Amino acid sequence: MSLLVTGSIAIDSVKTPFAVRTESLGGSAVYFTMAASIFGPVRLVGVIGGDCPFDLKETFAGRSVDLRGLEQRPKSKTFRWAGSYMGQMDERTTDLLELNVLAEAPPPVPACFRDSQFVFLANTSPNLQQQLLWQLDGPGFVAADTMDCWIRKSKKDLLDLLRQIDCLIINQQEAILLAGKPNPILAAQEILKMGVRLVVVKRGQAGAIVVSADGWQFVMPAYPVQQVVDPTGAGDSFAGGMLGYLASVNRTDEQAMRLAIAYGTVAASFAIEGFSLDRLSNVTRQDLDQRLDHLRELTRF
Repeated sequence: MSLLVTGSIAIDSVKTPFAVRTESLGGSAVYFTMAASIFGPVRLVGVIGGDCPFDLKETFAGRSVDLRGLEQRPKSKTFRWAGSYMGQMDERTTDLLELNVLAEAPPPVPACFRDSQFVFLANTSPNLQQQLLWQLDGPGFVAADTMDCWIRKSKKDLLDLLRQIDCLIINQQEAILLAGKPNPILAAQEILKMGVRLVVVKRGQAGAIVVSADGWQFVMPAYPVQQVVDPTGAGDSFAGGMLGYLASVNRTDEQAMRLAIAYGTVAASFAIEGFSLDRLSNVTRQDLDQRLDHLRELTRF
């Protein structure tokens, strides 16, 4: 089943307690695509500037990734981000943020992509997310991510978006900020009232909480990685594993959703074991299944 992602393609610089990596490939659409393509084909819609040093065809070689939605603007600059992680790497400081092409008009969705049934609107302004969504011909399941700056600066647009999508994937602090509630369960329940039918609250090393408008809830612990190298792409890799699995089985019922959350969890666990795509780019479906079996064994009681 067709899966489309639209989001950022970035030049990242990351500093952790262990090392520094500059001028690396990053961005929400990139991490999502690498994780989701483990399960099947992915259609990528994104934009880069003339300064982009990365060959995305080479990056996704061997994966079923359709790059006909990738636009390069020779006179523009690629989105840049730099960040530092401290302590146990659950705290992050943004050192540099240059929107560049992301401050311009969004790339068009190719006509051949408009029938996509599973869609992920990766983190960008809710206005841009809506503009891209409106170009599609009735997708069956749409998930989106957001962040604190859009909650504070563009809440009206964000609330409009939530009435048009099925699932919001959001971290715990942002869920509490959006809902105005003191804990993730209450926050997720409040967000359901805003129009979505599923809320996935990412909690970093504490795992994820899922609350459905159908009345069911689900708690998934994080996979216990021995050493976290770079957490930058964890959330988008999680979303990629989740939607990649759903698209592969063409289902969004409770049973499929619970397994999708588990696959997202193990996809994220691989992503954080290396800088940029160093680890995730080598992961196979067999690797995911083996780690999923281990997670099942760890949580059985």
